[in-house]
Amino acid sequence: MWGVVLALVPAMLVSLWYFGLGALISMAVAVFSCVAVEYLVTKFVLKQEPTINDGSAIITGVLLAFNVPSNIPWWELVIGSIFAIAVVKMSFGGLGKNPFNPALAGRVFMLISFPVDMTSWPLPIQNRFVLVDALTGPTALGTLREGMKSGETLSQITSQLPDYGNMLLGNIGGSLGEVSAIALLIGGIYMLFRKIISWHIPVSYLLTVFIFTGILWLINPDKYIDPVFHLLAGGLILGAFFMATDMVTSPMTTKGMLIFGVGCGLLTVLIRVWGSYPEGVSFAILIMNAVTPLLNKYIKPKRFGETVKA
Repeated sequence: MWGVVLALVPAMLVSLWYFGLGALISMAVAVFSCVAVEYLVTKFVLKQEPTINDGSAIITGVLLAFNVPSNIPWWELVIGSIFAIAVVKMSFGGLGKNPFNPALAGRVFMLISFPVDMTSWPLPIQNRFVLVDALTGPTALGTLREGMKSGETLSQITSQLPDYGNMLLGNIGGSLGEVSAIALLIGGIYMLFRKIISWHIPVSYLLTVFIFTGILWLINPDKYIDPVFHLLAGGLILGAFFMATDMVTSPMTTKGMLIFGVGCGLLTVLIRVWGSYPEGVSFAILIMNAVTPLLNKYIKPKRFGETVKA
């Protein structure tokens, strides 16, 4: 767990650079709320020894902050943290027993409860050391979706989108966890190198999105944007490396992981291209979380030895 927190540090630093004190406050509120709620529920409701030292509540807090706008009201973030920990995690018995990723479930709960605040994305600020009301604007995926709905051509829409260099570095509007592809990839590679996660889910997830969107782009490049955009835009890299790989809510076998990653990729593209929301990562991972028990049940490694009759 602490290795995952360390892997998130590069993205934390980039988010602080582009969003300043607002990002710091959001992360601090989310982490403190998640840790406090887990402690209180464990101590006074479940009557057990507190488990906050395992670091999982901290990860939930950081990932929840990474999935919301940095200018979100603090009290809404507290409510999201309560839902993520008390309802999604602790009501099932705590770490290792929750069927859904708590941070993603908390994010979807906040999206349903506070749709306006959850879709007002701040733009990078100029004065990083002063808490100001940041300017807001649509994300890259939001710009693409709105342009398509208004009947603009893809060439007209792409002129309004950030270039891939800024998307790699993070100089774009959006949530804390979707602004810098490079920072997230550094953290993901670190986790792979340290064997905190395996390659099966992130690679199959990203590759499925690339292939699916690439096929659509080749079929009709005037209607569908290129696959590189889909890889860099939104929370895909964050989701593929840091949330889909959650050891509690993802399959245990390598074959199950590959199927899980492919399913996440297909659902993400379906929602992005034809769904009502511009982003589909959160919904895709949560849906596949629900499929995980079936994958664990029907995809099992071959047993050693065999039963022989006497």
